[in-house]
Amino acid sequence: MSSIGSSNKAALITGASRGIGRAAALRLAVAGYAVAVNYHTDRAAAEEVCAQIAASGGRAIALQADIGCEEQAVELCRLAEAGLGPVSLLVNNAGIAGFGFFDAYTYQDWRRIFAVNVDGAFFCSRALLPGMISRKSGCIINISSIWGMVGASCEVAYSASKGALIALTKALAKEVGPSGIRVNCIAPGVIDTDMNAVLDTAALQELCGETPLGTLGRAEDIAAAIAFLASDDARFITGQVLSPNGGFVIT
Repeated sequence: MSSIGSSNKAALITGASRGIGRAAALRLAVAGYAVAVNYHTDRAAAEEVCAQIAASGGRAIALQADIGCEEQAVELCRLAEAGLGPVSLLVNNAGIAGFGFFDAYTYQDWRRIFAVNVDGAFFCSRALLPGMISRKSGCIINISSIWGMVGASCEVAYSASKGALIALTKALAKEVGPSGIRVNCIAPGVIDTDMNAVLDTAALQELCGETPLGTLGRAEDIAAAIAFLASDDARFITGQVLSPNGGFVIT
């Protein structure tokens, strides 16, 4: 990794101890952000991300929180700003999936997926928006999924929650745009992360075959999209859904 320059920019990334969140933390640190690395259970992995950033001259702190819990999500945002200064970039990345037939879902299953995937984005955005509005500047990036765009069999709750994030993005962008705040969404295709590690080799090969580019995406591909939407190069982009998916879904 190249040397990281000093900056007063601060980013909070939920679910940043692994996968897309981890890659985003490393990429944004290179872009000059001090990064709050949120994790739920894997403290060692989060601290490793922070150590890697620090080794390149950047600033990062690991912060534990279950963002599906309002009190913990609000405290996470408070601690991020106490440790790094005003957060100008929020990446609502944390998410969980669930596989199974619709009629086998319990209400508890449904609510937990929505609590993490949707409520967490709501809690963190609501906690940080007053500061962004007062500064007339800020950026929120929500991580959805192609399944939020087109739906996936046996992943109804996950698809519905990711679709809700897309709608949240579009509506909130209209509301806070006049305050100078951009809100965008990334809907990744099939990415080689732990979330998809539950799929067997045959299923992964089938997904590769259905992807015109013939390969799974990498966490770094999504991190690059996050860095772009957070940058000044995207200053005129808000309320949009960017979908790096290798051509799996073309709309």
